[in-house]
Amino acid sequence: MEKIDVKQLNDNVFETIDKEWLLVCSGDKDNFNMMTASWGCLGWLWNKPVAVVFIRPERHTHELIEKNEYMTLSFLGHSEEVRKIYNFCGSKSGRDFDKAKETGLVPVETENGSIGFEQARLTLECRKLYKDTMTAEKFLDKSLLQWYGAKGGFHDVYVVEITNAYKK
Repeated sequence: MEKIDVKQLNDNVFETIDKEWLLVCSGDKDNFNMMTASWGCLGWLWNKPVAVVFIRPERHTHELIEKNEYMTLSFLGHSEEVRKIYNFCGSKSGRDFDKAKETGLVPVETENGSIGFEQARLTLECRKLYKDTMTAEKFLDKSLLQWYGAKGGFHDVYVVEITNAYKK
């Protein structure tokens, strides 16, 4: 992985997040887990490059995010093989599976001790800045509540500073 200035990124984030997806990973080389996300935001806030990630508290990755200051967002690209990795990491729990072993992902330690993956075309290392929990009362458009209930609890929303960016 080659370290780059985050301002060099020129991805269409709408395409990247919606079509490519990403892996959210937290922990260190001794204990980490990743999950697939297809929701998220990238932008500029508080004079910092930031990402916004949405994690349900029942996810194993959430436990690790709560315990660690940093997380990574890894973008693996587009291919049938990559889609299988995303599908596995999004449907299986790290409590039950070693996702890296099962998918062939090769963990790589970042500057701050987070875990990215050798296969990632882009990895963003992020430091937690802010957290809130979604609640039904805060939804102005109540039709969005269809994403909750039987599908799981409300997401915790994390605003994270992008501290390092790495390209393959």
